[in-house]
Amino acid sequence: MLTFSMQPIGFVRSPRTEPVDDDWGGVVGRVALDSERYTGDSLRGLEQFSHIDVVYVFHRVDRRSFEHGPRRPRNNPDWPAVGVFAQRNKRRPNRIGVSTCELTKLDGTELTVRGLDAIDGTPVLDIKPYMAEFGPRGAVHQPTWSHELMRRYWEDPLK
Repeated sequence: MLTFSMQPIGFVRSPRTEPVDDDWGGVVGRVALDSERYTGDSLRGLEQFSHIDVVYVFHRVDRRSFEHGPRRPRNNPDWPAVGVFAQRNKRRPNRIGVSTCELTKLDGTELTVRGLDAIDGTPVLDIKPYMAEFGPRGAVHQPTWSHELMRRYWEDPLK
């Protein structure tokens, strides 16, 4: 079996301290790089992008809580039971999350972002610029239940 380890490149600083399911759209937070290993040069040119992909670890999820079998997202009885790879819940084999968020400011080794759905203290594994060409090619389709699940996810409760 292949084994490997990863070290965080930094951590999320966010007003959100609990992993709740909705209302992430108005959250303004920061990604603070490990300034002992990285300088502002590692972010040079990133300010030219409006959005970034942040890869992070669901660090507060118990490693043993990975759900092997199908489950109903958010335990909603109206939605079908689907496998872990057919949903984006935090109880995943490697506890890895990915979020595309708006980059609003760059200051040294700190990025200010809007819409990053990670809580305060979350270890960040990687940052990549979002490029439209890496987005979907062709039509996108998904089941109705997933649209219902996401209806309030990106709401801004202050608006």
